[in-house]
Amino acid sequence: MTNSPNSPDQAWVLKATIWAAPAAAPQWKEQLNRLRPIASFDDTTKTWQARLGALDLEGLNVLQALLDAASAHGTRVLLEPAAVPESWDGPVFTRGPDVAALLESQADQGRPLGQLPLR
Repeated sequence: MTNSPNSPDQAWVLKATIWAAPAAAPQWKEQLNRLRPIASFDDTTKTWQARLGALDLEGLNVLQALLDAASAHGTRVLLEPAAVPESWDGPVFTRGPDVAALLESQADQGRPLGQLPLR
């Protein structure tokens, strides 16, 4: 059985996380205006998150906007490969062996040494 290009074991997306900058009302409104169209806010972790499946013109514009917002507000940015969410209907990156190994090691974070992963 051949996996389709969008199956989780053959594809991945780039997950961008930006920590929200503590700010007074005008600066917070500026963050909202910059990030709301391209990212979602997680109130629990106080982070903005976006996923990219291609570094085409649209993907690069989103990535640049995220980095510009983080730079303007003095916040931290984390870029990491992530499994394709079930609800994702956008483009995906093809998963090569290096990315596959990284995704598998990230999935194992927090697993006690010697314990087999659940599959």
